[in-house]
Amino acid sequence: MAKPRRPKNEDPKPENSGAVVHHQKLCLSIDVDKRLIYGYTELEIAVPEIGIVGLHAENVGIENVLVDGEPADFEYYPHHQQQVENEKRWGSAFSPSSAADAAASVYLSTLEKELVPNLLINCCKPFKTDNEQHEQPVSDNGFLSSGEDKQNLRIVRIDYWIDKAETGIHFKDSVLLTDNQIRRARCWFPCIDDNSQQCCYDLEFTVAHNLVAVSAGSLLYQVLSKDNPPRKTYVYKLDVPVAARWISLVVAPFQVLPDYQVGQVSHICLLPNLSKLRYTVEFFHSVFSCYKDYLSVDFPFDSYKQVFIDPEMAVSSLSLGASISIFSSQVLFDEKVIDQTIDTRIKLAYALARQWFGVYITPEAATDEWLLEGLAGFLTDFYVKKHLGNNEARYRRYKANCAVCKADNSGVTALSCSTSCKDLYGTQSIGFYGKIRSWKSVAILQMLEKQMGPESFRKILQTIVSRAQDKTRAVKTLSTKEFRHFANKVGNLERPFLKEFFPRCVGSCGCPVLRFGLSYNKRKNMVELAVLRGCTALQNSRASILDINAETENRDGDVGWPGMMSIRVYELDGMYDHPILPMAGEAWQLLEIQCHSKLAARRFQKPKKCSKPDGSDDNGDAPAIDVRSSSESPLLWIRADPEMEYLAEIQFSQPVQMWINQLEKDKDVIAQAQAIATLEALPQISFAVVNALNNFLTDSKAFWRVRIEAAFALASTASEETDWAGLIHLVKFYKSRRFDPDIGLPKPNDFHDFAEYFVLEAIPHAVAMVRAADRKSPREAVDFVLQLLKYNDNNGNPYSDVFWLAQLVQSVGELDFGQQSILVLSSLLKRIDRLLQFDRLMPSYNGVLTISCIRTLTQIALKLSGFIPLDRVYGLIKPFRDIKVMWQVRIEASRALLDLEFHSKGIDAVLLLFIRYVEEELSLRGKTGHSCYAVMSDEK
Repeated sequence: MAKPRRPKNEDPKPENSGAVVHHQKLCLSIDVDKRLIYGYTELEIAVPEIGIVGLHAENVGIENVLVDGEPADFEYYPHHQQQVENEKRWGSAFSPSSAADAAASVYLSTLEKELVPNLLINCCKPFKTDNEQHEQPVSDNGFLSSGEDKQNLRIVRIDYWIDKAETGIHFKDSVLLTDNQIRRARCWFPCIDDNSQQCCYDLEFTVAHNLVAVSAGSLLYQVLSKDNPPRKTYVYKLDVPVAARWISLVVAPFQVLPDYQVGQVSHICLLPNLSKLRYTVEFFHSVFSCYKDYLSVDFPFDSYKQVFIDPEMAVSSLSLGASISIFSSQVLFDEKVIDQTIDTRIKLAYALARQWFGVYITPEAATDEWLLEGLAGFLTDFYVKKHLGNNEARYRRYKANCAVCKADNSGVTALSCSTSCKDLYGTQSIGFYGKIRSWKSVAILQMLEKQMGPESFRKILQTIVSRAQDKTRAVKTLSTKEFRHFANKVGNLERPFLKEFFPRCVGSCGCPVLRFGLSYNKRKNMVELAVLRGCTALQNSRASILDINAETENRDGDVGWPGMMSIRVYELDGMYDHPILPMAGEAWQLLEIQCHSKLAARRFQKPKKCSKPDGSDDNGDAPAIDVRSSSESPLLWIRADPEMEYLAEIQFSQPVQMWINQLEKDKDVIAQAQAIATLEALPQISFAVVNALNNFLTDSKAFWRVRIEAAFALASTASEETDWAGLIHLVKFYKSRRFDPDIGLPKPNDFHDFAEYFVLEAIPHAVAMVRAADRKSPREAVDFVLQLLKYNDNNGNPYSDVFWLAQLVQSVGELDFGQQSILVLSSLLKRIDRLLQFDRLMPSYNGVLTISCIRTLTQIALKLSGFIPLDRVYGLIKPFRDIKVMWQVRIEASRALLDLEFHSKGIDAVLLLFIRYVEEELSLRGKTGHSCYAVMSDEK
């Protein structure tokens, strides 16, 4: 039995030098109770001329290595033993800044070492005779095409064990979960842990008879042993070549729910969640058929498994494997829960899309990962549009684009930049910037779809997946260069456009910023539009990524991107599109747009039918407009890029009445959201603005998400200058829907109208945001919110009110109590305490009510520490740190106590408490949650 060798400085560690894995077999026996794994892996490897094969392995004990059945020499360099150099770096840290430098140095050094194989196997031996070569079988995946490969093929078997799982594989109670997110497959089986190495797999897992082993590929059969107690072996076969990172394993006492509408799909969870699972996945066949119809091919794997595990076991909310997706059970819900439905459906739809783009079809290089991420997001958006509505799809995309424009200012958001991808070692795909890059990837692809048309773009995706299913292709990869070729050949986009588009939009960071100002020339009946171009990225960031000389980048003031933006003008007699604004050009530009309407037009006129916008579910002709809405010009309102053809930040300046027209008359949810944001930000609020926002809020035909924005805009406009009109409108609207007019109290809950439910759920929060001149909440707002909390009644309502009640509690936390409101604090704390005790006896869905109570108690205590003893609040929250409490609640309680500790005792005390909490936390997810909160708190 070989012990891991401690490397010396002079020890060479050669790379693979061309070793290729053709097939890999994995046979493991798992004892979940003892947290022990032992077995072997067998690899068919084409050995390079040097005769040395380098594999990746971590946290494993190597028992022996056989090459073609004979013992072989090997050397193993575990990275976790290479601590001497790191300790020296830490020893040089004497200040926070030097400690940060040391941490960064150790981290980068560790990432560099991980790239080098650390299990070196000597495969040198005499080659087989010609007869032996002819007798050698060709593997099923058809990789053995060259004589050289056949001649150098070796069967390498590694017997190993794992008795101390530190990362990559996790145990808790009777559950085992692997985590392969970034180079962690090596932590539970030796392999070439590189995305470029893909092969087929045979997998066998032996577990206790009461456990189920779920892994990649198709389940061929199960074998029950004659041992006492008996053990069960699950045999899987994956005949689609994939990288090692996509081999996942979950072991637990699962319940399996077959999908009766799609035979190859199985849904799997623990017994307590079975009823919720049954309800949650009822819709899933629609996603499966949606993608199949759009791509015109069958699902690439023989089976697909969705596994749902406890939140504290899940390393992230979604973990992907080949033909398997692992979710946190937080996303499951039953027929009583309303708020979780949309998010869960989109999450499951996205996971399935990633099976196509990311797992089955993989990026050719790290610089191509954005493309597969974007294609999966694009496919998900297509499902959202088809099954959740065009309004939902456009609104979500608009908000995502706004977030990208706000954050796209540095090299980390350059999607296909070899420098940034190399420097970030794959970490650019996780965390905040991972989400921004994902949204940006989808936006870039949607820009291309707008340029070439939806059918041409669909043909490109169909070409990509049909090409991948070609049996003669050994590796199913996609590169940015290939996609650019498809955009030219299939999408009919011109080469000059593509030549400029990809370096600027994909290889660079930054989004265009366009500022518009307008005036109307009455004599010429013409709109004069002034445009100022800019970019969200700093000049040096763009120049460094594009490898452009910073001094010549903006020569002659040239700023911009390829393409031509459309300006849509709504006039008295119709709507007109003017594709006249080049995305590149001088920093300043003046456009002249000829108007079609004249002031002498008829008082009321149906508009001319023009180009049909793709703005909402009810797109059609522009509405009939009252001429009286504009007395000095025929302009009603103007929009730039109405079809969201570009990922750009647009700042438009037009008269207030035109924004009101846009809010009231434009049926596009993006136009409505833009108008609300602009009206809310006005330095002076008129009653016309307040009335327009209120009219939109009360319009039940308007999209509910935008109505919620109108509610918060009304709250921000409420002030003494407007006679508290916004607050009055919010309370009046809520009472008209939810109060009994005879007794003046809230009626029992009725949530049958889901859109109205979401809008009304947001009203108390909006009311709680209203502030008087002294920055305190008006007494009317305080009384209103507390009244709703006091009289909430869910009797007779078939739907759960847990999210509704949680929102009410959080609204209380948003209030800022003045002197007149302090008297209600005692009764308020008692009410929240009762809710906490009730939720402990009958836990709410995912603990959302307890989490809201803890958060609100903390907010009140920090705001009113002079009136509320912090010890009392501390005592209310501390019991929820018990290890038996569900993970989400435990983390929220820890965060609250850390905030209180910092407020009362300062930074040194809170750091000591933080370290104690991390040490006491048993789950990896909990430790991660604590650490993320500490980082966010430090940024604040």
